[in-house]
Amino acid sequence: MIDIRQLQALAGVIDEQGFDKAARKLGLTQSAVSQRIKQLERQLGKILLIRSTPPSLTHDGIIVMKYFRQMEHLQHEMLNHYQPPTGQRRTLAIGVNADSLATWLLDALDPLIQSEQLLIDIRVDDQDRTHDLLLSGEVLGCVSSSNSPVNGCNCYSLGTMTYLCLIAPAFKQRHQMSDDVSATQLQTLPCLEFNHEDGLEKRYLEHYFGITTPVPTHRIPSVESYLDFIRRGHAWGMIPAPQAYPALENGELIELKPGTSLQVPLFWHIWDLKSELARKLTETLTRYARHFVH
Repeated sequence: MIDIRQLQALAGVIDEQGFDKAARKLGLTQSAVSQRIKQLERQLGKILLIRSTPPSLTHDGIIVMKYFRQMEHLQHEMLNHYQPPTGQRRTLAIGVNADSLATWLLDALDPLIQSEQLLIDIRVDDQDRTHDLLLSGEVLGCVSSSNSPVNGCNCYSLGTMTYLCLIAPAFKQRHQMSDDVSATQLQTLPCLEFNHEDGLEKRYLEHYFGITTPVPTHRIPSVESYLDFIRRGHAWGMIPAPQAYPALENGELIELKPGTSLQVPLFWHIWDLKSELARKLTETLTRYARHFVH
């Protein structure tokens, strides 16, 4: 049998991104945390943890962590059934892209957070990479642009998020742009990406202009600052429709090339657990997304 305390030590080091913080969280010394992980590795005959800064899991560590997360979730379900908590909250970890977090996810989660007395742990990454958070066992479920099923998980369609390519009127005037901007001119104009993993702008350039070479690029990993940067007239960028339409209506922003857009399909992936909370979470997100993500 695997000692649950050893699994908790491994999870603590990953969650807190270090031995010292994990030790404080668990009420142990760093030496005790390290010893428990070493004992677990000896028992399984596998190296589970890469002792880097911050520490990360090996392939075998990812498998063990997925097992622990699922076991921990089901244990909470059982305890809640037989011993309803009095004022005690449980944590729900979800992987999501920044645009979904900024536009619809919190509204969707709001009733569930209140009814289930949840603490939410949101892990933000690009919609093409949230899959990795699920594979590593860091989250119970994730919003992803991939519909590729993960072994042991269920996948549900949420709909399609539309992105519009917008600029400020001052940007258009400064660069003397026409509505029918050419690929030659666009190659010289600065765009804005969320981060290095953000591929929307590249997809837009290739799809509508056949541009596959790099263009001048700013990067700002904040949804609010991303939109503000576009408003200030420093670059063009891809804005999700729920944020784009109000800015178009009030004249703050205009389309770079009218009538063009990108559609990003979104999917909800969640571990296949016989869990009441997992069922409620999936029902809540898919039901809300039907009215918001088209």
